[in-house]
Amino acid sequence: MTCKRSLVRRSAAVAAAGAAALVLAACGGDGDGSAGHGDHNAPASSSASASASASASASASASQGQHNAADVAFAKGMIPHHRQAVEMAGLAPDRARSAEVRKLAVDIKKAQGPEIKTLSGWLTSWGEEVPAEGAMDHSSHGMGGMMTAEEMNRLEDASGKAFDTAFMEMMIKHHEGAVEMAKTEQSDGAHGPAKKMAGEIITSQSAEIEQMNQLLGKD
Repeated sequence: MTCKRSLVRRSAAVAAAGAAALVLAACGGDGDGSAGHGDHNAPASSSASASASASASASASASQGQHNAADVAFAKGMIPHHRQAVEMAGLAPDRARSAEVRKLAVDIKKAQGPEIKTLSGWLTSWGEEVPAEGAMDHSSHGMGGMMTAEEMNRLEDASGKAFDTAFMEMMIKHHEGAVEMAKTEQSDGAHGPAKKMAGEIITSQSAEIEQMNQLLGKD
């Protein structure tokens, strides 16, 4: 009887040990499964983080330096355009009779000279060629209100009231071309600072057009 009871006890102990082992295995399996699940989540979390970072980087890039072909065309066209306006304004001190025309010429040089430097800096940073100094190649006349060589010679030869009238009539045409170029940049460009400059050109040169029309009406 004692032997039989020992065998029963041993069997029960073995069974209990086996059950415990199964429980531990099951727990371990769950733990492994959780770990595996966690590992599965880790790349997804990392991927989401990388995606958010890339998105933020792209957004920063867009606001700080992104540009397109319209921006390049705007800069390359506006540089010679501004240079010609500055050249025209440079004729005023020795030729203009009207103090208002002389003041207008000073304002034009003061505004457009720094813009030429800014536009040139953008082109350089974009790896683009800056139009050469004196490259108002007259193949571009008629584009954006650019004066022809003949018109520039006529303005240079004028003085007094004749200069004032010719200067304002030509500059109105010139400004109207710049405003159209600036409107194209605002609608098609991607570079924030260039679009901002375009807006400033539209505002300032439209005001000067109105001023010159009024001055012409007074004569």
